[in-house]
Amino acid sequence: MSQLFLIVAAILGGTGVMLGAFAAHGLKSKLSENLLSAFETGVTYQFYHALALFALALWLKQSHSVWFVASGYLWLAGVILFSGSLYALALTSIKWFGPITPLGGLLFIAGWLSLLVGAVKLGAGS
Repeated sequence: MSQLFLIVAAILGGTGVMLGAFAAHGLKSKLSENLLSAFETGVTYQFYHALALFALALWLKQSHSVWFVASGYLWLAGVILFSGSLYALALTSIKWFGPITPLGGLLFIAGWLSLLVGAVKLGAGS
C-alpha cells in the first residue's frame, strides 16, 4: 500500500505543478477571476493532499493500520471529486459540477477523521 500511495502522491504532486502553471500562464487571460480562483483552489487542495498522502505512505512503512489506508483512499477520492469538479467547472462553466465539490470536501474530512481514529488507536496500542 505504501508504494501505491507514494506513486499516487508523485502523480498528484506532478500534475498539481502542471495544472498550476497551466492556470497561471494559459488560463489567466481566458477565465473570469472567479473561475480562475476556483481552478487555483482545486490545485491548492490537490497539493495539500498529495503531501499528506506522501507522508502517510512513509508512515505506512512503519505502522500498518486499516484506518491509515482508509485515509489515503478517502483523500484520493476527495482530490478526484473536489479538485476535479473545480477544474471541470472552471474549464467548462457547466454549473452542475459545483454541487460535486462539497462531496469531495466531505471525503477529505472523512480521510482526516480516519487518520485521527488510526492515531488514537495506535496510541492506545490496538
